[in-house]
Formats: sequence, C-alpha cells, structure tokens
Amino acid sequence: MEQTTAMPMAATSKAELLKADAELFCHTFAYLKSMALNSAVKLGIADVLQRCGGAASLSKLLSAVPLHPSKRPYLCRLMNMLAAAGIFTAEDVVPAASAPADGDGAPTTIYHLNTVSRLLVDGSSCMSLCVLLDTTDLFVSASLQLHQWLLSEEEGPTTGSPFMMVHGGSLYGVGSRDPEFNALFNGAMGATSKFIAALAVRECSQVFTGITSLVDVAGGNGTMARTIAEAFPRVKCSVLELPQVIEGISHDGTVELVAGDMMEFVPPADAVLLKHVLHNWSDEDCVKILRRCRQAISHGARAGKVIIIDTVVGSPSHQMLEAQVTMDLAMMMLFNGKAREEHNWHKMFMEAGFSHYKIHNVLGMRSLIEVHP
Repeated sequence: MEQTTAMPMAATSKAELLKADAELFCHTFAYLKSMALNSAVKLGIADVLQRCGGAASLSKLLSAVPLHPSKRPYLCRLMNMLAAAGIFTAEDVVPAASAPADGDGAPTTIYHLNTVSRLLVDGSSCMSLCVLLDTTDLFVSASLQLHQWLLSEEEGPTTGSPFMMVHGGSLYGVGSRDPEFNALFNGAMGATSKFIAALAVRECSQVFTGITSLVDVAGGNGTMARTIAEAFPRVKCSVLELPQVIEGISHDGTVELVAGDMMEFVPPADAVLLKHVLHNWSDEDCVKILRRCRQAISHGARAGKVIIIDTVVGSPSHQMLEAQVTMDLAMMMLFNGKAREEHNWHKMFMEAGFSHYKIHNVLGMRSLIEVHP
C-alpha cells in the first residue's frame, strides 16, 4: 500500500504559512474581484462618485445607484471589496465632537475615486467598455475550459484556442454573428486606441518627426490614426481594414479608409503602424505581415519605418510584469496568440528583413517599437 509523506514545514513560520493561505484564498476567488468590477461599471458607481465631487458616503451612493430596494444593504459589501482591491479608496471619518448626538458615534466611510477608478468615469479616457468586454460571458466561459484545451490533442479552425473550442469559431467570426458583442468589442478597441494614442503622441512625439504619411494597419474605426492626424497635421493618415469592418464607418476627412487584407497588401507610406495586432498571430504570420509592411515603407526616396505598439514581456516592475503575462495568457485563450519577450521580437524582425529597432518603454505594460529596414 502506497503512503504519502508530507513535506516538512519546519522552515516555514506560522506567519508565513497563514499569509500563504490567505494569498491562495484570494487567488482562488480572484474571479469575484473581476465580477465586482464588472458590477461597479454596470451600476455606474464611478460616475456617481464623479457627480458627487469625487467622493461620497454610502448613504449618498445608495441614493444615486440604481439598486433594487431589497439589495441596498449589500452595496457596502461590494464597495468594501472594491476598496480593498484598490479600485476605490475608502476613508473612515470620525464624527466631530460638536456633531449632533443622534448617531452612534461610529465613523462614516467615505468612498473616493482614485487613479484606477477615474479610468471608469465617462469621458475621453474611459476604459469601462474594456472592463465589460474582458469580463463578458463569452470570454469567461472560454477561460473556464482552459484546462480542457490544454488536454486536447488536435488543433483546427474551431479548436485553435479555448475561445474557438468553446464557441465553435474565432472571436471575429462570433462577432459577425452577434451584433451586441461586436459593438462591445469595437467600442472597447476604440477606447483602448484613444487611451494609448493620447499617451503615444505625448510621450513619443519624436517618433513621428519627419513622417508625411502613415497607414494604421488593422486600425479599426480609425481612432488611433485620427488622433495622430490631429496631433501632427502634416502627416497624411490612412487606415487599412477588412471591408466588413470599415463598411459602417463615416468618413470625416481626417483619415482615409482603405479596404484590404494586410496578409495580401499594405498601402505605401513613410510609416506603418501596428497597434495591438501582432499579439493575435503566430510567429510565422507575424513575419509575413512584417514583410508586407517592409514592402510598404520601401517605395520612397528613403526607407521608412514600422511603428509597433504591443507588449514586450520583461518589465522590472512586478505589477507591469503581471499585466504583461496576463496579456499573454489572454491572447492564448482568445486567439492562440502571444505576448513576446524582446528576443522573440528580435528574431521576427530579422526574419522579416529588418536591420535594427528601438524599444521605447513609455506606455506602461505596452511598448512602442520603431523598426527599420
């Protein structure tokens, strides 16, 4: 009869063991943090706090958040979880000695917006749609089958990623059949583009020096290209997208919309932009895309460059590194794509015929890479 011998834990202190137990508990229930955040967005809590000047007591929140009357007692528990997670900031205010004596003397909790939750306030930098997309049932149900996908033997058009295995097709295929999901996806991508574009033109303005034309490959509704065009009026910007993507986009004259497939053709320009594109694809497909881009920037008197905004895994910051490897797992789950380390990028650039590149680590978990022939 086999016996299992437990590993000795003499070297582990009681405090370390209990801390590990709490940490494992929080990791196990981490999905509740995501769902609490999802609920906060749907309830508009950040917008309520913004209307209250950035902070409010529970009673003020209860008067403005649209809850069923029977669920009002539960809001404080949701807010406590979100405050402990760092989404909001909670401050206990002790009543002043001169305050009316009709209370019990207990401190009042005031909930404040902070840097994180300000990203959820409706406005130019709002990332709420990204939260809703990343916590949608389609994504969550796919993640629940990650283990089953890892055990599966075959890969094909409907099993290439956990998302494909669960939903019977690619994310874009599902979007073409589900207008509500498609609208959410496009809205979230537009919000991300607006957020990143504002940072890129401010922190990396030198990257656009000397450029007279730029094509944003797989640029969605043109948010990124439009921001660049407005910041640098001398740059003629265009967007290359699939016909079905740009079909419903109105032309405002700021950017030119070009229907096409980046695997087949990229319009000539001084610079080609790839924002959050290559992490969807295999190394082989990325090399093919990069070769098309190299052809596109080789038509003028002098060679242009490719500008990539994507993840370069390996940040010295633990928080940024965790975000980067989370991005990697998300790309694996959705597309069987990947976030890459610098040596992976280097290998692809060389195989695609480029000679050198420069990485600008100024976009947090993302980087801006200039790639030259």
